[in-house]
Amino acid sequence: MSGKQFFIDRYAKLGWEFREVEFKQSIRLNPINAKAKNLPERLRKLGVDTEKIPFLPLGYWVTRSVVSPGATAEYLLGMYSIQEAAAQIPALLFSGLGGKMVLDACAAPGGKTVQLANIMNNSGIITSLDINKTRLAAMANHLERCHISNTTVYNMDTRQASRLNRIFDRILLDVPCSGNFASDDHWLNRRTFSDIERNAKMQREILSAAVKLLTLDGEMVYSTCSLEPEEDELNMDWAVKNLGLKIQEIDCIGENGLIDVFGIKLDPQVANCRRIWPGQSQGFFVCKLKKVKSL
Repeated sequence: MSGKQFFIDRYAKLGWEFREVEFKQSIRLNPINAKAKNLPERLRKLGVDTEKIPFLPLGYWVTRSVVSPGATAEYLLGMYSIQEAAAQIPALLFSGLGGKMVLDACAAPGGKTVQLANIMNNSGIITSLDINKTRLAAMANHLERCHISNTTVYNMDTRQASRLNRIFDRILLDVPCSGNFASDDHWLNRRTFSDIERNAKMQREILSAAVKLLTLDGEMVYSTCSLEPEEDELNMDWAVKNLGLKIQEIDCIGENGLIDVFGIKLDPQVANCRRIWPGQSQGFFVCKLKKVKSL
């Protein structure tokens, strides 16, 4: 099962009418380095025009760029990161990050790790994991460029993270996923339903491993850039029923999570998730969970 019409029909059954969207580049200010620097005005003088993203405290759309936003002195000095708009949401959903033990479980290339460190003002400890050694080299550069000093990086699959022998107050799971068509012109004709099923299974394995590292009453934020319910609402329904997690209400853009997926009735808590269809952003799914019982 694959092809553009297959996915268009699926989205219609989920309540969204397919339309082509324009991918917009966005940046996020890094307040540790950009404080009092009047960065939008500095960028404008360089030929990079920006527009404040209304649903993000430090996010800006790049509306015009004479020079690459990744080639300015301000970027090299760590004053901002290039990060998709919706991808800036997950780190904002945690409560009380300062001084906490935080796990960024699928971290490379490091945009969310830098964002977490900025929110924490380099306090506490962040442990960042990624299975891709090549991407970790880029991540190390990103952390150094942005002057991040509270983070340790491991080349590790989250499914083996018990080897760390530690527990965390907060865990960010921006899991590997199937992506979506908004940022990939070939996605609709390249992706198959088998890919989605394989990714959903891997995500459940990551969830199962990560929850064992979370303190009781600790918080976990789960996110994907997939529009497929198998990787989103169905996984969250499974997590509630099997992992001792409760879905929390969150305040961010998007529609309520689906609780009726192709005729399957899900736990009402799943409505607390947020499904962001392409348009306001690239397309995204995010959910905040609290650990209410140990397995």
